[in-house]
Amino acid sequence: MMRARPVLIAAGVSAALAVLMVVFLVLPKMSEVSKAREELQAAQDEEITLQTQLRSLQDAQAQAEQTEREIRALEAKVPPTADLPGLFRLLQSAADRAGVDFFQFSPGTPTADPSGRFSTIAGQIVVTGDYFMLQEFLYRLETLPRAAKVMSVSIAPGGGGETGGATLGSEQLQMQLSVEFYTTDASAGPGSIPGPSETAAPTTEGA
Repeated sequence: MMRARPVLIAAGVSAALAVLMVVFLVLPKMSEVSKAREELQAAQDEEITLQTQLRSLQDAQAQAEQTEREIRALEAKVPPTADLPGLFRLLQSAADRAGVDFFQFSPGTPTADPSGRFSTIAGQIVVTGDYFMLQEFLYRLETLPRAAKVMSVSIAPGGGGETGGATLGSEQLQMQLSVEFYTTDASAGPGSIPGPSETAAPTTEGA
């Protein structure tokens, strides 16, 4: 029994030393390893994010030219100013291409939209010609470089009188349209801060 006690004491000391080694040596190392793994995972996640952002930037760079073309096309459809003389030229060209006998455009004053993002230009268009001429003019209006929204259309026989100096035959028709055009110049219109938009032009006619 006397010999067994030192053996038990030595075993107890060895166990205590083993526990101390685990606490002071192994556990800190395990913690460091776990922390290193977390940092590695975070770095890998960040790398994936950066690679995704890089691909997005590369795609944007590849599409930059197309995007610029789309922006220019949008600016043509909804220009930064009212540009009523330019609008009249577009409509006059559409009337000439359609071959109508009479054309009249009466633009209104640009009106700022309550959203403050754009202004609306309401106008009245009158064209006279046969059925196919009016149909062609509507097509030209629909495909106009500048955005147009037809609010109403009315067609009536042209009659045998004169309108704007053009003699109308019985087979002719007269079409009246209420149309809206737009500009991104939100300062256009009454009661707004004067901007680069031009004021409403007088009634214009063409034959």
